[in-house]
Amino acid sequence: MRILFCSDPMNRREVDADYREEYECARNAGFKVDLINLEELIEGNPVRAIRSIPAADNVERAIYRGWMMKPMHYELLYECLKRNNIMLITDNLAYRNCHHLPESYPVIKEYTPGTVWLHEEDLNDSIKLEQALQCFGQSPIMIKDFVKSQKHHWHEACFVPDASDLNHVQRVLEKFLELQGTGLNEGIVFRAYVKLAHLTDHSISGMPLSKEYRVFYFEGQPIFLVNYWDEGKYDETAPQLSAFNQVAEQVNSPFFTMDLAQTDSGDWIIVELGDAQVSGLPDHADIENFYTLLKRFFSAHS
Repeated sequence: MRILFCSDPMNRREVDADYREEYECARNAGFKVDLINLEELIEGNPVRAIRSIPAADNVERAIYRGWMMKPMHYELLYECLKRNNIMLITDNLAYRNCHHLPESYPVIKEYTPGTVWLHEEDLNDSIKLEQALQCFGQSPIMIKDFVKSQKHHWHEACFVPDASDLNHVQRVLEKFLELQGTGLNEGIVFRAYVKLAHLTDHSISGMPLSKEYRVFYFEGQPIFLVNYWDEGKYDETAPQLSAFNQVAEQVNSPFFTMDLAQTDSGDWIIVELGDAQVSGLPDHADIENFYTLLKRFFSAHS
């Protein structure tokens, strides 16, 4: 059983500094740990990216824990490892299914804010943009791409108070696209804004932080729940997971995250899903416990 981490960009023999603690905890929990060179992978050289990982004599299952990558790069990694008898537990389709919000939206639709999207090639079509926004009326919306938002640029590149104000939408959209640059993921997502239970304001960006949690699921079972934000004082009222566990059973992925948030009225909603291989752990998380639990569940399903 292996965990694959990213190597340091300046020294491929060392783990990326941001994942050093996870690397050590995974090894202490009994996982084999290996390094991939993400820079080589992004440049289209998967063989060079995994050259420090010896091929397995028999098929071995593995999990990637590292920085986000686009589905096309994940597919390169998956197929190259497969030729060396190393099988990532999450295949290409499952990765895309949880990494891109429009893919997972049908499963979580009942529990998440209303959402529409446009692909990158349609972003300059003002008619399609106006049609996409009609379902929101004059309600507030948030803008992101298929994976990420610019929530730390809340008013400039994320939040629009009136979806019918097309000039305002365009200004926020243009700023968002400017900030995303070549990192744009597939297209743009427009989401109904839901007022969430306020936790605090971010100490640097001033963005409003809400009461949110991240749940890691393995083979449909919740294995780890953690406060989403490192800032703010959480009370002891964590979400009841029974309804969300039923949703998780419908998700086409063996290892994913579900981000939950409490609304201003006290209800709980799903913010979005994510591929757990590229979903971060907050700084305050008990990383040792995370890998102990992951090893236990991984072993039980091997």
